[in-house]
Amino acid sequence: MDAADFSAVLSEVRRFVRERVVPLEAEIDEKDEMPADIREAAKKMGLFGFALPEEYGGLGLSMYEEAQLMFELGYTTPSLRSMFGTNNGIGGHVLMVGGTEEQKAEWLPRIASGDVLASFALTEPEAGSDPSTLTTKAHLDGDEWVINGAKRYITNAPLADVFMVFARTDPDAPRTRGISTFLVPAGTPGLTVAPKDHKMGQFGAWTADVFFDDVRVPASALVGGEGGLNRGFGTAMGCIAHGRVHISALCVGMAERLVHESVEYAGTRRQSGKLIGSFQLVQGLVADSMTDYYAGRATVLEAARAFDAGTDTKIGPSCTKYFASEMVWRVADRAVQIHGGAGYMRGVAVERFYRDARLFRIYEGTSQVQQVIIAKALLGKATQG
Repeated sequence: MDAADFSAVLSEVRRFVRERVVPLEAEIDEKDEMPADIREAAKKMGLFGFALPEEYGGLGLSMYEEAQLMFELGYTTPSLRSMFGTNNGIGGHVLMVGGTEEQKAEWLPRIASGDVLASFALTEPEAGSDPSTLTTKAHLDGDEWVINGAKRYITNAPLADVFMVFARTDPDAPRTRGISTFLVPAGTPGLTVAPKDHKMGQFGAWTADVFFDDVRVPASALVGGEGGLNRGFGTAMGCIAHGRVHISALCVGMAERLVHESVEYAGTRRQSGKLIGSFQLVQGLVADSMTDYYAGRATVLEAARAFDAGTDTKIGPSCTKYFASEMVWRVADRAVQIHGGAGYMRGVAVERFYRDARLFRIYEGTSQVQQVIIAKALLGKATQG
């Protein structure tokens, strides 16, 4: 996409977010549902396929361009991004990274258009930030694969049309091997989606447990065909690395909104006959948040450049995800502090963002997992004593 077209996309998304979605934030939070007209508008704008190749109907954005788009989308409730994030990220990328040409041709155009909602079924009750310990199994029975197991906290599961399911296909292989990925359409006999989870925040974005009880899929459902057998862990890690930069950029967009809310409140709220923005301790909170935001933005853009160049697809994504998720949490906490008692009230934007921001330190790998990844990459065998 050339610079002029990309600039037009950013402008359109910015208007959409600020004029149509921001006014609906409280309603989305209260009803725990994304309005149908917002979903349709997102489809028409190509947001369900912004990171997917143009040849399959997507916008084909680079990681650097995607990061800038996430800055805009992060300005509002993260449930908006979640609605189409999996199609562009860990769901759609499974096929981009590991799918056969036939699988890409069959699924990616529908995923990019939003006609199909993809869900990434990796996390399990005892396999979260370390998915190598997953226990869902698949075995070949004639010309069909039979899947048994359970997945937890699966984004968009109640609405998904297809699940990218990770299952152990070689129980004797080392735990990071012997894992494969399967395309499992919703409604397949034996596939059950539990009621949606009731979360702390990010209302409007639904997650749920998913169960597989002798779910049968054809051999063609194996992502990558025969060449994809036992290569699912590598596929997952490639998708998650992309997702870490993506989420980092979203955190930066949220931080920008929180700084805006903090400045607006400090510039209009009076205490003891003075604007609270005249108090130096409040000024310090605002300054710290702006500095955090500024650093986060620069970090994400640098990580995105390196990701596109292929020079850093491991340490950079972990560093930026670790920093940005912790950063937005600090900014959200300060925003509530600046608002005082008002910041603790439902219906106030910073209270909602405070709840929403807490999740970013957990998913796509917790902050502690990012620390381990970074340290191991730098220290190697020394981390093992």
